[in-house]
Amino acid sequence: MRKNYRAVLALIPVICLCAAGFYYLPPVHDRLAWRVDEAMLRLQYQLHPPAKQVFIPQQQPTSTAQLVLTATSIPTSPTPALSPTVAALQTTPTSNPTPQASPTPLPPQMMLSGVIYEDQHGRWNYCAPANLAMALSFWGWQGNRDVVGPILKPLEKDKNVMPYEMVDYVNEHTDFRAIMRLAGDVDLLKRFISAGFPVLVEKGAYLRDLTGVVSWMGHYQVVTGYDDTGEYFIVQDSFIKPDHEISYADMISGWRAFNYTYLIIYPPEKEAQVFDLLGADADETANAEKAALKASNEIFALTGIDQYFAWFNRGSSLVKLQDYVNASLAYDEAFKVYPTIPESERPWRMMWYQTGPYFAYFYAQRYYDVLYLADGTLEAMQGDKNLEESYYWRGMARAALGDTASAIEDFRLSLQYHPGFPPALYQLQALGVSAP
Repeated sequence: MRKNYRAVLALIPVICLCAAGFYYLPPVHDRLAWRVDEAMLRLQYQLHPPAKQVFIPQQQPTSTAQLVLTATSIPTSPTPALSPTVAALQTTPTSNPTPQASPTPLPPQMMLSGVIYEDQHGRWNYCAPANLAMALSFWGWQGNRDVVGPILKPLEKDKNVMPYEMVDYVNEHTDFRAIMRLAGDVDLLKRFISAGFPVLVEKGAYLRDLTGVVSWMGHYQVVTGYDDTGEYFIVQDSFIKPDHEISYADMISGWRAFNYTYLIIYPPEKEAQVFDLLGADADETANAEKAALKASNEIFALTGIDQYFAWFNRGSSLVKLQDYVNASLAYDEAFKVYPTIPESERPWRMMWYQTGPYFAYFYAQRYYDVLYLADGTLEAMQGDKNLEESYYWRGMARAALGDTASAIEDFRLSLQYHPGFPPALYQLQALGVSAP
């Protein structure tokens, strides 16, 4: 009996090795890996609920500037000149012709055809590649999400693709052009659609994640139609289905979370028409001022999570205007509102998608707040902590505080999770260190 017991014990390591080898066979691993990850995520969510974590800013800006809620005369605090690092995270228009407003009445209904639908399922976080491929397909681009994906997401499990990265892809890897603007609204969407331009929007949405929990996350959609009678848009939703209907009110509610950000993709020969449709928003500075004013108005008109988004948008708009001190104060107010939001509604993934607070706190010389925010963002992540921007900004703060060794480690981690990430490469080069 004892010999049989020992024989069974001796076989356990062999069985484990065989099971591990079987699991990592490509056909088996492809089928089971996401289930294993899902089980691990469920466990981590239960042990450390991310919605419970709250960031509390600790520092005050070094400037004596006061928070001013008007965009007509926005104060500008002294800021450092933009380095290539900052420039790499911002976009500029390809041209700036004099905008001309169009008085042409819009039709009550419009539906654009020609978009080839792509879903995001079967790959990790493939919302951005799927939506960008759809937006490009309207113009006859020959490709799909799997062509876009490896460039937008060198590491497939990267949590997010920023709008500027999508703009850069179009401008650098296709024959088309793309621009990004803020402060979109229902009329703008209708104006572009009626003129023959789909609009790619970034929104917040409550979707069922890998753990089976419905929670807030960022989401892209391609808007291809509208109906004034029913007051709804028709969107190509890579998570739900093609030709998905969403009310005007729900569009605005979800869009608010991302400062009403939108991307327009177009052939180069249509650039003048695009800027004419944009009107005053063709100018990036005017557009950012408009977004700041819109956020200010919503701060006073809204409550709860919507007020949180409005404060956040105010900060993000001021970052675009390089008014970092006042931006940091606006973000402070947003983070004060956050704990009042019911835990089940909290947008705890916010820093996956928007890095404005890092810019604001860093250039307001609030380096410890950058550290606290980056640490908290990474700590709240479930599963792989692959968020290159948080490592990058933590590295920037550590470098500013004199901890060069830790900064180098963070820049390298940033590159580990996003190979070739330009800001991290630039910082390592500036420090005389080779990339991993």
